[in-house]
Amino acid sequence: MTDTIRWGMVGGGLNGFIGEVHRLAARLDGGFALVAGCFSSDAARNRESAGQVGVAPDRVYDDFAQMARSEAERPDGIRAVSIVTPNHLHFPAARAFLEAGIDVICDKPLTTTLEEALELESLAREQGRILAVTYNYTGNAMIRLARSLVAEGALGDLRLVQVEYLQDWLARNIEQEGQKQASWRTDPQQAGRAGCLGDIGVHAYNLAHFVTGLPARRVSADLATFVPGRRVDDNVQVTLDFGNGTRGALWASQVAVGSENALRLRLVGSRASIAWEQEHPNQLRYAEYGEAPRTLSRNGAGFPPSLQRFCRVPAGHPEGYLEAFANLYGEIRRGLLTGQGDFTDVADAVDDMAFIEACLASNDNDNRWQPLMR
Repeated sequence: MTDTIRWGMVGGGLNGFIGEVHRLAARLDGGFALVAGCFSSDAARNRESAGQVGVAPDRVYDDFAQMARSEAERPDGIRAVSIVTPNHLHFPAARAFLEAGIDVICDKPLTTTLEEALELESLAREQGRILAVTYNYTGNAMIRLARSLVAEGALGDLRLVQVEYLQDWLARNIEQEGQKQASWRTDPQQAGRAGCLGDIGVHAYNLAHFVTGLPARRVSADLATFVPGRRVDDNVQVTLDFGNGTRGALWASQVAVGSENALRLRLVGSRASIAWEQEHPNQLRYAEYGEAPRTLSRNGAGFPPSLQRFCRVPAGHPEGYLEAFANLYGEIRRGLLTGQGDFTDVADAVDDMAFIEACLASNDNDNRWQPLMR
């Protein structure tokens, strides 16, 4: 595949976080060319941001609706757009580009409500467009290996799923101190009702779903807000029932003092178990019943040839967050060019929104079991 995707971006202006990560990931393998954007609602910042990333002045737009219309009319218009705004803008921006016939790459969560997600799913299907959601940890080579081991039955019957995502950066009320990322992520008008749940809890759920292939059937959730004055949850504990005998537990917290970005997944089957940690992403612990545990390494001995495309350098040369993100962009590009990409699509993203809403409903109803409504 030598085709370069003409690509645009909504959001991701100066001093942001995730926009630059998307740009780095998209250009790591040279498959995307950033040619258009609406980087900020602030006109001066929008233009300055465009200049810094090399977008021509006539391809910088004041709003995403204008961008979608204009790019759809150009013979050299963008093929795809990445939406890297706060959550409340995901739905209107994605809808505008899908209606214009442009493929969409959206940061997670897809929307702030299940109803909006279902509308986008229907629109993407009607338009014949890709709607990908960037759950970047699924691009990690060892996560791909974990999924392969589960699928081929190496664990036996899957019994237990344990996933946690712990941070401590919101252990104080830094949103009141003007911290930009904290300000919008703890604002229900911008982030939606789900705070920690919608920010990192859904990452944890999506990772478990991606590796096991099992969506939850019902949940019992407890959402807590430990920091005084905060308007959204900052700690989430969920019991998961996958409907086939498999049980699970999810813990997500942004007030877990001593944790930086501790995403961990453990799966226990009748024959073997596996464990993976995002802060040590190049190893996977594999233990068969009655045998000493083994550490499997990215691109190491016995690494499957079918997963080689997720590795860039030999074993022992660490790959991490950006490489996993780039793998995801690589799979989206494969999808755009061949229809064969392996990434979280809109159907899976709808399931993620069903998970969020079921957790909110359970918490509102004394933590009672709540089915996922799809």
